[in-house]
Amino acid sequence: MPNSTALLSVAASLAENPAIAKAIDTIVAEVRESQASIIGVKPPQDDLIQSYEATLEQFAKNKGRGPYFPYLGSGVGNGPLVELADGSVKWDMINGIGVSMFGHSNPEMIEVALRAAMGDTIMQGNLQCNEDSVEFAQLLVDEASRSSNLKHCFLTNSGAMANESALKVCMQYKGGLAPRVIAFADCFMGRTLAMSQLGDSAAGRVGLPLNMQVDYMPFFDPEHGDRSIEEALDQLKRYIARYPGQHCCFVMELIQGEGGFNLGPREFFEPLMKLCREQDVPIWIDEIQTFGRTETMFHFEQLGLGQYIDVLTLGKMSQVCACLYTEGFNPKPGLLSGTFIGSTVGLNVGRWMLQTLRDEGFYGPQGKIATLHEAFCEQATKLEKAHPDWFGPIPHDSGLECHALGHHGGIGGMMRLTPFEGKKDKILALVKVMFEEGLIAFFCGHDPYHIRFLPPVGVMKPEQFEPVFQVLEKAMAKVAQQS
Repeated sequence: MPNSTALLSVAASLAENPAIAKAIDTIVAEVRESQASIIGVKPPQDDLIQSYEATLEQFAKNKGRGPYFPYLGSGVGNGPLVELADGSVKWDMINGIGVSMFGHSNPEMIEVALRAAMGDTIMQGNLQCNEDSVEFAQLLVDEASRSSNLKHCFLTNSGAMANESALKVCMQYKGGLAPRVIAFADCFMGRTLAMSQLGDSAAGRVGLPLNMQVDYMPFFDPEHGDRSIEEALDQLKRYIARYPGQHCCFVMELIQGEGGFNLGPREFFEPLMKLCREQDVPIWIDEIQTFGRTETMFHFEQLGLGQYIDVLTLGKMSQVCACLYTEGFNPKPGLLSGTFIGSTVGLNVGRWMLQTLRDEGFYGPQGKIATLHEAFCEQATKLEKAHPDWFGPIPHDSGLECHALGHHGGIGGMMRLTPFEGKKDKILALVKVMFEEGLIAFFCGHDPYHIRFLPPVGVMKPEQFEPVFQVLEKAMAKVAQQS
């Protein structure tokens, strides 16, 4: 009988090599020691400022314009804190629009990445992939199929390409005879040519030829409650009657991300989905920004809407993006492909992140994500009460949570704050001043505008919101004085 070790592949033998394990342990230990000194906001080092500014100038020359923030990371951080190349340290509450859900220099993530980096290929694709991609896709299908009919998974390298794939799947299902798309007003779909037209953002399609036929629906408005539901259903009936058989899909963000972290209840979505079912209009759920951040891995699961979904897209925090679909929407050969689906490191780190979120108490009404959101709300309420003059009436909104003063909201790891009446100039000025003071966040929404937080829920502690809000308060005071 052959020796059992002889049955191992060369790769498996390498992975079990004790010298490799020791080397990785040494690297991770050194990272832990180095990041231990990163404990709070710090200004730039004088001797690094000149070279930092020179690098930013080169960035602007290369791209044709400078970055929105003068943000160049050093390559090291400590959870929600990031060190920049000028030696400064800032609270990172946006994490590349939610990509780094486990923060900066996470030791466990680094260990996974180091092992993955030994793989024979850097980027995996649809023609050449390793077991990593099969395991990643299987995890997504297993989790999604627990409460839906989603059965297949196509991996791709960006959220926009996941959405492009979903659109093609829906169009092919309708035989290429249904050119129209139904979407919610204020939706954001990505920046490819098709997605720029599908998304409801005028700035994103300036100068582009417009050949997509999109019918926009009103999103849920909590101020109108049941009336909002009735109006949306009536509008959907009018579109279907006006263009019978012409809609390839209704794409729905169950939580609008770029649109302002607007929320809709099950009672809003279900009647729309039922009507789509009756009229054979495919239902595509976009969870690119939502995925992983609410009280369930998929937000459709929290709302109990899985039975209606035909196609779903996800991305950002997963590191590798995906388009999932039911058996009935399984596309014909040749429709979906691509050179890259993602890096070997991304596939392994993404799978580790999803398993950690699933298995270590992050989900559920008492989970770590819900607890973190509660801590954010507590600090926001304190700030609103301490400075009511910064939180005047908001002319219009379509998704604020029902809190004491109604100026903060969102859900789970998607958090927002609406000071200065949600005025665009004030909000955009505030995010710049926040950066200068040591806090990185972004904005979302359209009249009103909001401060957007996507903190690293995988590592952030509830008590860390206190120093975050101290920096925020200081920045808001400066902007208020500019009035």
